[in-house]
Amino acid sequence: MGVAVISFTAFAVSQVATPGPANMALLATGARFGFAAALPFVAGVALGKQLVIWPVGFGLMSLADTAPWLFEALKWLSVFYICWLAWKVARLRLAPGGARLERAPGFLAGLAVHPLNPKAWAMIVTGFTTFVDAGTPALQATATIAICLLACQAIFHPIWSLGGDRIARMVAGRPAEIHLMRTLAALTVASVLLVLF
Repeated sequence: MGVAVISFTAFAVSQVATPGPANMALLATGARFGFAAALPFVAGVALGKQLVIWPVGFGLMSLADTAPWLFEALKWLSVFYICWLAWKVARLRLAPGGARLERAPGFLAGLAVHPLNPKAWAMIVTGFTTFVDAGTPALQATATIAICLLACQAIFHPIWSLGGDRIARMVAGRPAEIHLMRTLAALTVASVLLVLF
């Protein structure tokens, strides 16, 4: 009994490191506001996945049979939230001298990303249904999955945000900067639609 840790970690890396709604939001936030300003958002995104892992580990998915409307509502709420984040990124407004007029989304905004991210739900449910042996205590299974995913996020989420920051620095102050922000916003929306449909 237990969790296939090595296999699950490989799966987690393949999921956490690749494009999806959260990583596109991290990339776009780093590009829009800079790496340092995006760090509270990055921390919120990483910890927000725990808000999904623990309830799922202790049986939340049984609600899918009794209240399917709840998961349908969650799906559309996720589309709205990710699109709202993308809209904030696309609205590049600079003050005289190039200063940013808005603050980066903070820790609390980051906390909401994974609970409203369909890719995160699919990843977590797959983790429990594929890599956990039958009869494994819920606490052991949930803690193992939670630690593995958090470790992967601690590595890859800052990289996505830093990547956005570095890309934006290359085009800062040029007309391409506005196009970059709009492109990142469009990719963020596309990523959530791709996961859903």
